[in-house]
This record gives sequence, C-alpha cells and structure tokens, in this order.
Amino acid sequence: MTTSRAAELLRRPGDPQRATFLELFFDLVFVLALAQLSRGLAEDLGWSGAFRVLVLLGAMWWVWASTAWLTDRTDPHRPTIQALVIATMVGSLVMAAAVPEAFGDKGLIFAGAYVAVQLSRGLVLMAVLRGHKLQRNAVRGLFWYGLSAVPWIAGALVHGTARGGLWALAVVLDHTAGRTGFPTPGAGRAPGQDLVISGEHLSERYRQFFIIALGELILVTGLALSSSGFAPDAAAAFAVSIATTVLLWRIYIYRAGEVLAKAIAASTDPIRLARSTSYAHLVMVAGVVVAAVGAELVIAHPLGHTPPAWMAVILGGPGLYLAGRARFEHAVFGRVSRSRPIGVLALATLAPAMLLLPPVVVAAAAALVLTGIAISDAARARGRPPEPPSPPG
Repeated sequence: MTTSRAAELLRRPGDPQRATFLELFFDLVFVLALAQLSRGLAEDLGWSGAFRVLVLLGAMWWVWASTAWLTDRTDPHRPTIQALVIATMVGSLVMAAAVPEAFGDKGLIFAGAYVAVQLSRGLVLMAVLRGHKLQRNAVRGLFWYGLSAVPWIAGALVHGTARGGLWALAVVLDHTAGRTGFPTPGAGRAPGQDLVISGEHLSERYRQFFIIALGELILVTGLALSSSGFAPDAAAAFAVSIATTVLLWRIYIYRAGEVLAKAIAASTDPIRLARSTSYAHLVMVAGVVVAAVGAELVIAHPLGHTPPAWMAVILGGPGLYLAGRARFEHAVFGRVSRSRPIGVLALATLAPAMLLLPPVVVAAAAALVLTGIAISDAARARGRPPEPPSPPG
C-alpha cells in the first residue's frame, strides 16, 4: 500500500471528531466484562480475589483503551478500521466470557484471546500502513505485545500464584509500554508528532466507558432487587443503591467531566494529559465495579451485622472512585477540591465505627458522604462563572 493509500485510513483535521456508532457497538462487550468482574469479586472478597479482578480489569481496560486510541487516530468509517474494531470486539467478548474461569480451566482461552487481539491488530496495521511513518508505531506495538505474550501464555500454562504473578507482569509490561511511547530497539519511542489526538473524541470515549460502568451498576442493582422478591428492607437498600449511582454520575460530570476536551486542547502536553485521564478513569471504573459488588450484597442481605469484607466493598467502592475522581480533577484543573480527600477520609473513618450496623445503614452512610460532596460542588459553583480548565504544565 502506498503512502497516499495508507494516509486515507487516518483522520483528517476537518473530519468529525465525535465517537461513531461502531465504537458504541464495540462498548457493549464491556457491559458483560464488567458484570463478570464484579461477579468474580463478589464470590471471592479476599485479597486474592481482589488481585485477580485487578489483573483481569487491567487487561480488559487495555484492550478498550488501545482501541479508543486507534479510532482516535484513524478513520472508523474505513472498512479496514471497521474490520479491526469488530475483530477486537469478538476477541474481547471471548475474553469476557472466559473471565469467571480465567484463573481456572479457561486461562489459556483468556490469555490466547488477548494475545491474538493485540498481535493480529498490530500485524494488520503494519501491513495497511506500509510506506507511512505511522507504520513504525505498529512495529513498536508488535514488539511489546510479542514481549508480553510470553508471560501471558506462560501464565495460562501454570496455576495459582504463578499464574497471577506472570499475568500481573504482562499487564504491567503492556501498560508501561503504552505510557512510555513503546520504546523499541532500533525504532526508539513513538514521537509526539505521531500521536496527534482529538480531545473531543477521546473525552467522549472516556465518558462513554464510564457510563457503561454505571450501566453495569444499575444492572446489578436491578437484578438484585428482582431476586429479593421486593421485600421492604431490600427495597430500601435498592433506593440507597440508586441514589449512590446518581451521585457517582453527578460528581463525575461536575466540570471536569464536561470540559475534558477543552483541557486536552489547552494542555501543553495533550498526550500526557490524555494518558493521565485514561488511568484516572480506570480507577473510577474500578471503584464502580467494587460499588456494584457492595450494592448486590446490601440488597440481598440488608439487615444483620456487616462483615469486614462487606464493609470494604460498600465503603471502598466509593472511596476508590473518589480517589480516581481527584486524579481526574487534578489533570483537568491542576488542583483537587478539598471535598474529594475529605470524602475518602470520611469513608475510611466510618469503617470501624459501623461494623455492628446493618449493611443498608453502612451503604446509606456512604451515600451521605457522596451527597455532601455533591452539595459542596453545587455550593461552590453557585453565583460564579464556570471554571475554565487549567491542566498542569
């Protein structure tokens, strides 16, 4: 393929920068993926369960994020790019289906699907971008995904702690390579001019994934209420869960979530800002997944004492979300509202005092902390002009 034909696959400055229906279609797979992850954590609330979910979430997120960056740089209306996205969607669906037994008998399916997605996509891009300078980026990606394929496949062939360690290494390799520009022997790292991005497109993609995460929380909440038989105590827990979901949404969109595109455009280093907000969203999504586990437990067992592991997810989910939200705010405005760390501290302080209280009361206390943050946001904004983004240099 000539340079001109390869260039046809790339977005042009005047092209629409909104996310496409193809990308929304791709996102549907991750409703299942997040539901599977929350189910896995609910079944193993120990440290080992949390570690496994973190590893699997890191892999699933990297497939999604690398696809979002692909469609940000290329034109998703081109048949070649559409085929790549759909192939990635199928591979992601296989990974999501294998999540419940990824650390059991389906380890090779999960790891094999991940490796196949990343390597095959790199091979296709290297072929279709032949003659264009971006072909070197495909080469860099192939080098690193080939490197991480070793611990992915080796981990699938062993069990227990060895698999967890090897897969954690693979996830770290992939994420580190992405954050550092895929430095490759003989090719160096991807130069900034090769990574021109659309702030509008990426910010919309991040928002859409966060909505997918909230959708998974709503799904879990609704299914738990249905299974409860609509008992009065379960209905009360359901109301608390829905209130928590609305508050998570409200705190997210307050300014930072609305002006991310402008922040990327105003940044002196938009690539670094986009990467930083990507990981902030990963932490927020992890918090929502944990909160979904807490919601399911509270609706199923609203009364009685609250075991420490339940306390960890009921309060830890919102706390993890607020930590990610604080990082997101700092990336956009260069500062963090005091209500974010105060909220995290309040949730941590509540834990030992509420061990003898019913789960529904613990969940209500977490919702009250989130309510205080939302009220603080509204009070700070009242009577003032909207704060413009001011990302750190």
